Amino acid sequence: MINRLKKCALVSLIAALMSTSIPVLADVSDNLPDIGTTAGGTLSINQEMQMGDFYVRQLRASAPLINDPLLNDYINQLGQRLVTHAWSVKTPFHFFLISNDEINAFAFFGGNVVLHSSLFRYTDNESQLASVMAHEISHVTQRHLARAMEQQQRDAPLTWVGALGSILLAMANPQAGMAALSGTLAGTQQGIISFTQQNEQEADRIGLQVLQRAGFDPEAMPDFLQKLADQSRFASKPPEILLTHPLPDSRLADTRNRANQMKPVKVQSSQDYYMAKVRALGMYATGQNQLTDDLLTTLSKGNSREQTAAQYGKAVQFLQAKSFDNAKKIIAPLLAKQPDNIWYLDIMTDIEIGLKQPQQAIAMLLAAKSVSNNPVIQLNLANAYVEAKQPANASKILYRYTWAHKDDPNGWDLLAQASADQGLTDEEQAARAESLALNGQLDQAIRSLSSASASVPLGSLKQARYDARIDQLRQLQQRFRQYQKS
Repeated sequence: MINRLKKCALVSLIAALMSTSIPVLADVSDNLPDIGTTAGGTLSINQEMQMGDFYVRQLRASAPLINDPLLNDYINQLGQRLVTHAWSVKTPFHFFLISNDEINAFAFFGGNVVLHSSLFRYTDNESQLASVMAHEISHVTQRHLARAMEQQQRDAPLTWVGALGSILLAMANPQAGMAALSGTLAGTQQGIISFTQQNEQEADRIGLQVLQRAGFDPEAMPDFLQKLADQSRFASKPPEILLTHPLPDSRLADTRNRANQMKPVKVQSSQDYYMAKVRALGMYATGQNQLTDDLLTTLSKGNSREQTAAQYGKAVQFLQAKSFDNAKKIIAPLLAKQPDNIWYLDIMTDIEIGLKQPQQAIAMLLAAKSVSNNPVIQLNLANAYVEAKQPANASKILYRYTWAHKDDPNGWDLLAQASADQGLTDEEQAARAESLALNGQLDQAIRSLSSASASVPLGSLKQARYDARIDQLRQLQQRFRQYQKS
């Protein structure tokens, strides 16, 4: 068990801890009892959200999260569509994409779900991707991690404390973290193995109902599980997702049986799914998962949505190769037909900036109908203003953007750059402090804000604002201190 955990690092660790011995009902209808809301005596919903906030900040600091506004917008819209059809939702949900060539996904405290970018390579359609997300959403709504904590406190109270510290250590230093974990889990590892399979089956059954209610094809879940099983059968090592999400034959058979009893439905994947697929593979994947000419050829022979994605994917390849003129030849006619298409606007912005023509990008974005309310266009426009040496215009956009999207590092990083370009040292330091705080670097954030406070007039509104934010970060630091103990 210990050797296997070492191979899986943090993702395996989190998934292994998502365990319980509570039995699962077998009725195909969605009348499962609300067993996911137990564990209240161990961990409240507010505590889960607080811990989730802490973990997200640690992930930003130590994991290759993809801060791509378009991809993040897509997976969060898809995720929220599923969440609206889930039961026992007690926390907001946030979806993240991580650059990783191993097939996997995991969920943790506070409604946070992380998808590996390779899922775009190995899912055949949007329903399959949604099935993975529905499964992870169900881990959260059933409070599997909180229930695991409750079980650990009953069986071995000190084990959970040590394991929790090891999780945090593994985020910052995988080797040290796994070494610590080996000592804390040695006595309880067998129990964790047996509990995990029951959690997976429960997440399948509930996730399948969420998938169907959200309008996706329920057959997509067993179809994707079958793909994983087939891949494992002929591989020297199983996909990582099967190490963190065990797939015995009984689990696959149960999921297939339940899907077969549901009303069959044919669902077309959205255009956004195909565009996200080629973008993720073209910009963030490596090795065998990167966007290949073979994949683009296959897409070019598919339906109209796939053909459009193939064209977009070719432009992405040219963009990555800095062949901006060739990329523009592909995108320009597509954009002329759909001038408000966000995928085309985004890549054309990058093309124009690559061609040292940011003013053209600005004019194009200002003409878009959704410029005032689309966060992706707002970020693109702010970036174009920065590139065009118009930082004051960028700041006007970014003041509003960061107010509405406080958890997006993209906005704060751009605001810091725009402020620096204007010589606004205090505002640059304040913006960088917010970015540092989002990455869990609270000490550095406080120091940056302290410098900002010291550089403005004594008793000014700016100083009062910076000092108030310092107090807030110190309170956050105090709340987080309990999770930093190993």
